Amino acid sequence: MKRLFKNLTFQVLTAIVIGILLGIFAPETARMMEPLGTIFINAVKMIIAPIIFLPIVIGIAKMGDMKKVGRVGGKALLYFEIVTTIALAIGLIIANIVKPGHGVALVQSDAAAEQIAQYTKGSAEMGFFDFLFHIVPSNVFAAFANGEIIQVVFFAVLFGFALAALGKVGEPVVDLFDRLAEVFYKIINMIMRVAPIGAFGAIAFTIGNYGISSLIPLAKLMASVYATMIIFVFVILNIICRMYGFSLWKYLKYIKEELLIVLGTSSSESVLPRMMERMEELGCSKSVTGLVIPTGYSFNLDGTSIYLSMAVIFLAQVSDVHLSIAQQITVIAILMLTSKGAATVTGGGFIVLASTLSAMHVIPMAGLALLLGVDRFMSEARAIINMIGNGIAAIVVAKSEKEFDPKRLEAATSSKAKNAASDSLAS
Repeated sequence: MKRLFKNLTFQVLTAIVIGILLGIFAPETARMMEPLGTIFINAVKMIIAPIIFLPIVIGIAKMGDMKKVGRVGGKALLYFEIVTTIALAIGLIIANIVKPGHGVALVQSDAAAEQIAQYTKGSAEMGFFDFLFHIVPSNVFAAFANGEIIQVVFFAVLFGFALAALGKVGEPVVDLFDRLAEVFYKIINMIMRVAPIGAFGAIAFTIGNYGISSLIPLAKLMASVYATMIIFVFVILNIICRMYGFSLWKYLKYIKEELLIVLGTSSSESVLPRMMERMEELGCSKSVTGLVIPTGYSFNLDGTSIYLSMAVIFLAQVSDVHLSIAQQITVIAILMLTSKGAATVTGGGFIVLASTLSAMHVIPMAGLALLLGVDRFMSEARAIINMIGNGIAAIVVAKSEKEFDPKRLEAATSSKAKNAASDSLAS
């Protein structure tokens, strides 16, 4: 029993249940818990930049072969584009079959109109080329300070190339970065000890602020989105896992603690450092993990892709707008571009939706009001699927590059190893 109470999975799950109950029965008190979730996520974001920077630099510097670095990055980007396109297509198909928007009333309050106006303004400032320009930082220190993931990745790649080119002269720097990386991994473990508190605060605020009742009118959309994401994971991603010779179920069981943390915090960023560590434990090389996982947070948003495609069709159905096959293909093409900028803009999901609707000039913006109340409840699913997809991408790329150790995978997924990992985290 004592061992159970020390288990991080049990602690996070218990915290989520308590947070939900507090949100239902004492919403005013629950809304006061928001700082707990915010502080936890801020603590994780505090170390994301160095955790991304150090493994990429170390991996590239030790890899030596620059052609190999380019090959790994190219494979990752190709994989991301293929899988996210499949996710967009599945979302469109199921939304057309289920028709979640039929029978939902389009009502817009003044408060909702003001909030939509803010998102619409943000969408006007976001485009694919803006995202490309955003990749190169004008100030490296600002990129680290602001937690701009893609900019940190870009600088880390350049830094790694420079170190590799220096050869033996750069080895002392690589050794120093190796030791610094160990320090930051230790900090991660310290922060994860308070993950249950962060999950409790975030989920309590969500339920207390929006209320369970806000889900009822849009339950069909929520159910459709969740069901589609489940199908995507256990059909599409499962096929990919089988093609590359590893078990989806074992992988999911191994990252169950990270899944629960994301469920509580609604943020996949909250486990980004832990996921990098987990992927190395599962057998991926440090260099592949360092390149694929951080890049995937901008380019491999499977859950977000499913939600966006279904939300566009939902809004069309609510507005009684019929989209032809050609228009729906256009939706996929637009979302393939606009969704890539979601990770770099505050209010990502709504801004991408507004951007897409603006580009189409077919679906009224007023429909966004319907999604304001339930978007927060679907963000957990988006974040979870994004995280699952990025981990699988790392394994796929590592295996294709022969940078994967199956013995470490077997050792990591054994029950004895998992118990030891949980105990070390809780101690």
